[in-house]
Amino acid sequence: MSPNIEINENRNTKHKKQNFMAQKQTKLPALPLRGIVRIVLLIATIISMFFVPWILVRTWLTPLPDTVQEQVNEAIGLGFDGMIVYVDQGGKEPALYAAGWKNRENKIPADPHSLFKIASISKLYDAVAITKLVKNKRLSLDKTLAGYFPELVGRIENAERITLRMMVQHRSGIPNLTDTPNFWEDPPKNSDDALERVLDLPADFEPDEDYAYSNTNYLLISEIIKKVLGYGNSQYIREEILTPLGLKNTFGSIHDVNMDDVMSGYYVGIEDDIKSVDYGSMIATAEDVGIFLRALNDGSLFDEEEQEIYSSIYVYEHTGLIPGYQSIAKYHKDIDTVVIQFVNTTNFDGYTWNLSEIAYNRIVKILRKQKNP
Repeated sequence: MSPNIEINENRNTKHKKQNFMAQKQTKLPALPLRGIVRIVLLIATIISMFFVPWILVRTWLTPLPDTVQEQVNEAIGLGFDGMIVYVDQGGKEPALYAAGWKNRENKIPADPHSLFKIASISKLYDAVAITKLVKNKRLSLDKTLAGYFPELVGRIENAERITLRMMVQHRSGIPNLTDTPNFWEDPPKNSDDALERVLDLPADFEPDEDYAYSNTNYLLISEIIKKVLGYGNSQYIREEILTPLGLKNTFGSIHDVNMDDVMSGYYVGIEDDIKSVDYGSMIATAEDVGIFLRALNDGSLFDEEEQEIYSSIYVYEHTGLIPGYQSIAKYHKDIDTVVIQFVNTTNFDGYTWNLSEIAYNRIVKILRKQKNP
């Protein structure tokens, strides 16, 4: 065979292979976009499984116990030091549940009647106070922050445009003081110190253009009430809300109570009880909060005009979270039930809040199941 023929045959073979490969490539069906998306989602799901907080999944999927007390007991196994739950079902006597420790060091069992730092749940009380003062023409929802405190013009951006209504509804754009550096490690000593931390900071957004939860709003609201009344909002809340409801276990701060009656508070990684640290929280028992929340939701706190005002400015449930204390206060209309939950363990970098919410939701599921077996 001549070299030329060999070369030609090699060329022919090469061409045949190329034609065959071309035919194979031509016959391969194009992968639809939907298929590509599914593959990408599957890969993303597999990858995300390595980052799933399995303690949350496991807690959520654990079979539901039959009773609230069993669920409260189980919740202690999630790393909580102590828990208190108050349940007020329409037509039934209210019930209290507790598990874990009131004081871990001294091995004092959780007491359902203990006082507790309710943190931002207090905003419900503030909103009720504002409602009553607006109805009595002592406050105006449309008056500006500058109108109440002219000295804040230039110190709080847009003070001349921010109204009381915007502050109540967290639509002011005023920065949140608890987000300022070292707030929890070095809490302010008083209201002036707290406000100083946000003065001269840029606004988060233009007034009434967005929503951002800001504790500064309610610090300023308490100062406005104090200026208008000539005394603190705690006194007004006691006179106009607590006393009419017969609530004797709700207080303005830890300075108004015997600290032995307050449930200890713990932060994960810190051994010491931190209940004596003052973050400016109201103090109350779960029962007192429950009675208040029932009155707020059934309308017995208001006359008709007040009800209309309140409904236009604020919500009917709330949660609370400060170091050592987390709380949930909600009314569930479908089963006519108020459920209050206190947990005295927190970790802002962990899952204690998520676990607390899961435990709460499981309690509500138990109550629904009992009502509608």
